[in-house]
Amino acid sequence: MSLVNITNMNVLDNPTNYRNPIQFEITFECTAELTHDIEWKVVYVGSAENSSFDQVLDEIEVGPVPVGINKFILQTDAPDPTLIPENDLLGITVILVTCSYRDQEFARVGYYVNNEYKHFEGYDPMEHGEIIPESPIDLAKVTRTIVADKPRVTRFPIQWDGELLVQGQGQGQTDIQQQDEDCDGSMNVDMSMDMNSEDEECYTNGVPSLSSPIKSSRVHNSTVVSPEWSNQSGLMVE
Repeated sequence: MSLVNITNMNVLDNPTNYRNPIQFEITFECTAELTHDIEWKVVYVGSAENSSFDQVLDEIEVGPVPVGINKFILQTDAPDPTLIPENDLLGITVILVTCSYRDQEFARVGYYVNNEYKHFEGYDPMEHGEIIPESPIDLAKVTRTIVADKPRVTRFPIQWDGELLVQGQGQGQTDIQQQDEDCDGSMNVDMSMDMNSEDEECYTNGVPSLSSPIKSSRVHNSTVVSPEWSNQSGLMVE
């Protein structure tokens, strides 16, 4: 049984210009006291063909985490376009938000991202025809749209504090029916798609290991809503 459940995730300022920060408003429930911090990571897939172009946009630890409903805003800088092949800069890609405890990933939320080049205001490829962007691509004309209404949510069984990993639970199996029913609707997970290995591959292809030992005990680029806690804690208790 998971001690931490993501109950809702909103994508803020979406759609927006490519250069603007990426913002997620995350709500999660903690059902028991935890002895360690929770680790959050945002990964942008730069190219489906080569994992070396993946970018870790932010990696933070927040805690101590109180029992109950918690909410915070995770804000990262936009992906560095110089680290992405120019032919992969536009079009469809994927962004992942992962959650780990004691170096064990227990939840992953993936979104499709569409980076669209608009040559001028009112440009319609059906009406004006396809126009190949000049090189280098002018990012001021690129709109980033995160497909927020169709996230792919995967949970993994892990060993929590003083708990043995339950045998017989397959790694990567989706077990989110109750979680989805408890959401307020804005997460709107598409339950018609089974999260088998084939489906997961469509948005994790090329993503590096998400249990990297490189962590930080403080917030890096993230903007955190925290009226009751210090900035280091990173959570707002409702």
